[in-house]
This record gives sequence, C-alpha cells and structure tokens, in this order.
Amino acid sequence: MIIKLETFLNSLRTWLEQHSPKVSAETLGWLAVVVIHCATIPTLLALLTGLSDTVPNLDIVLFMWAGLGLLFARAVVLKDMLNIVTIGTGFIAQAVIMAMILFK
Repeated sequence: MIIKLETFLNSLRTWLEQHSPKVSAETLGWLAVVVIHCATIPTLLALLTGLSDTVPNLDIVLFMWAGLGLLFARAVVLKDMLNIVTIGTGFIAQAVIMAMILFK
C-alpha cells in the first residue's frame, strides 16, 4: 500500500510539474474578475428573495465596481475580448439583480 501511495505521489508531482506552467497570469486575472463579481451576488440574492434585509456596504460595492471599471478599461485598451465579455456580463447581471430589488 505504501508503494502505491509513493507511486501516486510521484505521478502527481510529475503531472503538476508539466501542467502548472500552463496556468498563466491571464487565467489568474480572469478568475480574479469572476471572484470579484461574485462577492456581492449572495447578499443581493438573499435581499431579492427576502432572506435578508441588510444590503452590502456601499463603500465596498463602490470600490469593487471602481476596480472592475478600471479592469474593464484595461481590457478595452488591450483588446482582451474574454475580460471585456466577462466584466460586461457581470455588470449586466448585477445591474439586473439590483433593478429587480429596487422595482420589486
């Protein structure tokens, strides 16, 4: 059993050494944009469904949107279509959720 575990760990280490350089800074940047967009979604959905009556702090939302706006401007300058579409879709989704909350 120990020999199989060592073999597994060695093959895992080899696989990681071969495939981890493929994860680029661009991929990590895209994932960061997705995570930033998802930061307020649970709170907004809880507010929309009536599970909560507390709204996200305005300063946090404004700083997030300002940062995403700057990342969007960067993507436009670099003509990075993946980030343009991702950030644009996130803005639209959050705006729709906020409109549904406001005009409920």
